[in-house]
Amino acid sequence: MTTRIFFLLPALALVSATVLPAPLAAQEAPASAATPPTLGYADLADLVAASPLVIDATIRSAARIKGAEAAGVAAGKTRFYVEADVGSLVRGASAIPARVGWVVDVPPDWRGRVPSLKKRRVLAFARPVAGQPGQVQLVQPGAQHDWSAALEQRVRAIASEFAAPDAPPVVTGVRSAFHVPGALPGEGETQIFLNTRDNRPAALSVLRRPGEQPRWSIALSEIVDDSAPTPRRDTLLWYRLACALPATLPEASTAALSPDDAEQARADYGFVIEKLGPCRGAPPVAASTPAPPMVSGGGGPM
Repeated sequence: MTTRIFFLLPALALVSATVLPAPLAAQEAPASAATPPTLGYADLADLVAASPLVIDATIRSAARIKGAEAAGVAAGKTRFYVEADVGSLVRGASAIPARVGWVVDVPPDWRGRVPSLKKRRVLAFARPVAGQPGQVQLVQPGAQHDWSAALEQRVRAIASEFAAPDAPPVVTGVRSAFHVPGALPGEGETQIFLNTRDNRPAALSVLRRPGEQPRWSIALSEIVDDSAPTPRRDTLLWYRLACALPATLPEASTAALSPDDAEQARADYGFVIEKLGPCRGAPPVAASTPAPPMVSGGGGPM
């Protein structure tokens, strides 16, 4: 296969994110296709966050890539160059051609064979390719998933969370912590201040009272509300905490505290991490496979 198929696409009409025609039922994935594993919230949020474009498209043609152009393909997977007819943009700020091409690495089908991709309806998580309007680049080598109404609905919901004016800030770490003991044994409050990408305020608070279960909350303003509800799992705020916070409280964040207060701050931070649960692999979603390594090359994934 030569490299020219990567870039020789006809000039076609543009598809805009504001025009979302309903694709035909006949475009859905063949019944013989392997059932893909369910993407957990964190995996899907990672894809949406990295993807300026989420494209609902039906694959028109698929050419297997071999030799040097398939360098770096993970064991058991096969690299294809596909051209697909765009049904709609699930996410995207600008129009794209009605037919686009991309490179994708796919696992074997349920029979262990190289899958048939033609006529399969997919969601492609991608970015534009500069100077090549008919090409997109997947944000991961396998960032193409069989379309389903449920998957599209989840992607739209996550994209809406990201775009909301009151979306929580991106958490980048822990800045400092302090603990104030109460007047009674077992009483006290810990506050843990977080670093965020845009320097918006964010702080964890853990309140302990004798005879009561500890209660924690997250404040996204200068005012701490101990009665605020904790973030629900599989929401953007939960994701930005559970997937960004370190497993243990950094030593530097408690450097100004007494040994007893530092120990309590570490215990309270551990309580929050336990309540958040793992970013990936915890109920209600099963453990997911780590994202494949990035590859580079003309028109290929990053």
